[in-house]
Amino acid sequence: MYTFTDRGDRSLTLRPEMTASVVRAFIEHNLGGQSLPVKLYYFGNMFRYERPQAGRYREFWQLGVESLGSPEPAADAEVITLAVKYIQDTGIQKATLLLGSMGDEQCRPAFIRGLVDDLSSRSELLCDDCRPRLEFNPLRVFDCKNPGCRAALVDAPKMVDHLCAECNDHFDQVKRLLDDVGVVYQVDPMLVRGFDYYTRTTFELTSDELGAQNALGGGGRYDRLVADYGGKPTPAVGFALGVERLLLAVEALGEGDNIEKPYTGVYIAVVEDDARSLAFKLATELRSAGFSVELDHMARSLRAQMKSTDRLGASTVVVIGPDELSKGEVTVRNLADGTESAVALADLAGHLGAVRNDNKKV
Repeated sequence: MYTFTDRGDRSLTLRPEMTASVVRAFIEHNLGGQSLPVKLYYFGNMFRYERPQAGRYREFWQLGVESLGSPEPAADAEVITLAVKYIQDTGIQKATLLLGSMGDEQCRPAFIRGLVDDLSSRSELLCDDCRPRLEFNPLRVFDCKNPGCRAALVDAPKMVDHLCAECNDHFDQVKRLLDDVGVVYQVDPMLVRGFDYYTRTTFELTSDELGAQNALGGGGRYDRLVADYGGKPTPAVGFALGVERLLLAVEALGEGDNIEKPYTGVYIAVVEDDARSLAFKLATELRSAGFSVELDHMARSLRAQMKSTDRLGASTVVVIGPDELSKGEVTVRNLADGTESAVALADLAGHLGAVRNDNKKV
């Protein structure tokens, strides 16, 4: 993490992720005192002090959701389904959902002891980073991509095979709920999320098109974190998606054309500068009437303005020229079929309203 001392001699750390920040806000503002579960979302920039590489930057953006208050497997399945649908809605259809469980405080300690004993007998295979991890965070060995560490893990114990009855039942219910709604997943016994606070369900969404850094995002359940931060024990589950990774996957898969363009219902174009004040007045009136409206603020030519309509996803263009001004009317052009009609200024909102009712898109 980026940690430094500021001019006030205070130690500051740039946030590496958002779940901990959400939990602190949940406690500080007593959100647990309202009806549960509390469902929150966020979007922001994070920072990590690591060597930059493709899809892994020192400043990066994440969007995510957190659902706090429910211990039920349905909460896990709901969050996972939302993550999957979000990725699909970006146009990425070739993502893989990996699913696992990290158990809880009842079954994980015994598993970790067995894991340490097993890996210690093959410590010569572990990389220089993973040997010390056996002492302070052995589960992180599962995250390592080093060939020797991967070889050492082939016959090592797996958490999903050592779950207690309660955790195993929870995991089975999550899988059953995902099956019921047609969410396809692969159980990955080596899936361990990088943060220590996870309990039970963990998941990750990956794309083979991204190379070594193939994770689009992931998350899981963290039932102890609120209590660890001083709040009342509160079960929770959430996920975060990497925005840069999503963009790279969209580009790599050639799915960019499937993403909807920014939407503008009406674009007001002017032939001459004299009409710009009227264009502004009309845009303000139409926006007040509930229309999505854009107009040129860069003194572009009419031809350049018309090119902007495609980029903005406009469906209708209102053209104001000298002839229209002299008659107190505008030309309304339907971009879908190219038809045009002359409409009096006083009737413009009503005319566009009728078009909206017909097309459902103005």
